[in-house]
Formats: sequence, structure tokens, C-alpha cells
Amino acid sequence: MTTHQPVITADAILERGLKNLWYPICPSSMIGREPVSLRRLGKKLVFWRDQDNKVYALDDHCPHRGAPLSKGIVMGDRIACGYHGVQVRCDGVVTRVPGSPGCKLEGSRATQAYHVEERNGAVFMYNADVHVETPPALVLPDELTTAEYSSFLCYTEWKGDYRYVLDNVMDPMHGTFLHKQSHSMAEGDNTAAFRIRDTEQGFVFEKEGQRDVNFDWTEWADTGIHWMRLEIPYPKTGGPGGNFIIVGSYTPIGPNMAAVFHWRCRKVDGWQRDTWRFLYRSRLEARHWAVLEQDRVMLEDMEPDANQHEHLYQHDMGIVRLRRHMKNLAKAELERMQNA
Repeated sequence: MTTHQPVITADAILERGLKNLWYPICPSSMIGREPVSLRRLGKKLVFWRDQDNKVYALDDHCPHRGAPLSKGIVMGDRIACGYHGVQVRCDGVVTRVPGSPGCKLEGSRATQAYHVEERNGAVFMYNADVHVETPPALVLPDELTTAEYSSFLCYTEWKGDYRYVLDNVMDPMHGTFLHKQSHSMAEGDNTAAFRIRDTEQGFVFEKEGQRDVNFDWTEWADTGIHWMRLEIPYPKTGGPGGNFIIVGSYTPIGPNMAAVFHWRCRKVDGWQRDTWRFLYRSRLEARHWAVLEQDRVMLEDMEPDANQHEHLYQHDMGIVRLRRHMKNLAKAELERMQNA
């Protein structure tokens, strides 16, 4: 019987997420001592914590018969499959086969394992295409790594392709219209000219002649993880800390579902940090969720092929640049696969 392998395209690679990058997976609070099964990056994965609270990740697939390891029993840095007791270590190596001791499955790395780190209230995973002993460093922007900033993680899941979320953030002009009733995005011109400015890690898409007025620019960067950053000016009633900064990173769950991470940040310390955090929880958070909800409703109601019926103009240069760059990354990955 002849079997036909599915044709892999650059678009298919982008749909499930590029390899050899770090991705945010879920808020830390979603992972406990019991195994948790999550779909991310075109895979079904199992996550759990050991007695020291360290998080591990494997393909949710027992190498014996394919049963979900997430239905098994945690044994420290191992999971015992609930179906036949096969024990798989956090590095993917089978350490014990109770039903057939000494069989060839024991000692083999038969399950894909993934490196994970916890930062800023989230679990991040390195999406390696093959097993690596040591992954590259997880490099996040200053707002998420230095003590002079304080942040809150906003996590949600949206129906639709994660690339529509990328497009939305790379579109500063939509803030002037969709979010015009927001307390922080009611200012500025309804028309604008844009330019693209290259950086060492990516590029900035920004309005010409308008800064610190509205949602005026977006930065996209690749530091081994893809992230986006923008600033929204705050009125004095918004409390201390200057502009409100949003750092975003987005992970495909499947073809029609995206994991959406936004860290809401301000540059504050001392008493200003405490003031900002109280003000955020008591007054600002609900307003920010309302703005995010406007984005969600708009994107979820777009047809999956909406980007095939576009008529783009000057405001969309950033989207075109990002799409082209992502497509080139996917083509490079496809070439590596074909030459392997």
C-alpha cells in the first residue's frame, strides 16, 4: 500500500509556529503538580511540576502505545503512563517498562522533550525541532527583566489565526478608530504618514511627526523569541510612571486558536510602584480589558481568509514588512527540513 506524505509549505509552517524559538505557553498558575495537557504549536503537550516546583514538558504521547501521558502519574521528574506504567523522564528517556523489564524501549529517548522557563508569571517553552541539551538563552525586553519596571500579565485565548493578532498589533492606526473612546487613545490625528525604522533586533513602524500622543508606533523584535512592544501616553490621572508600555507575544494553539500574552508595564519604583499597582488593579485594569475585548471581537469576526481579499495602503506598510519577514523565516525552515 502506498502512503502519501502531506506536502509541507511555508504557510503551513507559519500556521503551527516556527521552530527553534521560545514561545510563551500559559500563565504559571495553569501548571500544578498534576499533569496538564495543552495544545500549542500544532502539538499536544504535557506539563507538570516536580516537588521543587520545577516545570517540565513532553509530547503528550507515551512511546509504547501512544496513550496520553497527561493521564499518568507524576513521579518527580518522570511521568508513569496510566495505561501500562511506562515511565518517561523529563528528557524524553524511558527509564522503566514494568511489563517487560530490560526491553529495548528502556533507556531510549523515545519522546520529544522541551526546555521550559518561568518568567514574569508565564511558562515559556523552546520549540526545538530536535532534542537539544542546552537551548539558547530566553532573552526578553527590558520591561520584563529589569527591576525598574513593574508589570501585569494579561492572558487570553482568541479564536482565529495568531497571525491576525500580529497584524493587529502592527497597526497603530486602528487605535485612533476602534479604541477612540478609550481614556488613553482619544487624542491625535485621524490621518498619518508612517515610516519603517530598522533596529538591531527587528524594526519599528511609526507615525511621522507624532509621538507620545496616541498609539503612535509598534516595535517587532526577534531575540530568540518574537515579541512586540508599543507605548500609549497616559493622562496625569493614570498615575506615576510615564507612558503605559505593552509587551506582547503570541503563540498558535491550532489553526483557529491563539494564545495571547500582553504584559502591561510602567517604569516605576519605590512608593510609585505600589501606587501604580494599586491604581491598576482598582481602576485601570477593567478599562484595559475593555480595549482588548474590542480587538478580540473584531478579529474573531473576521473570516479566516480575510487577508486574501485585502486592499492595503500606506498605513499597512508595517504589516506587509512583518508578513514578508515571517514568510522568509518559514521558507528558510522549509529549506533546512528538505536538506536534512
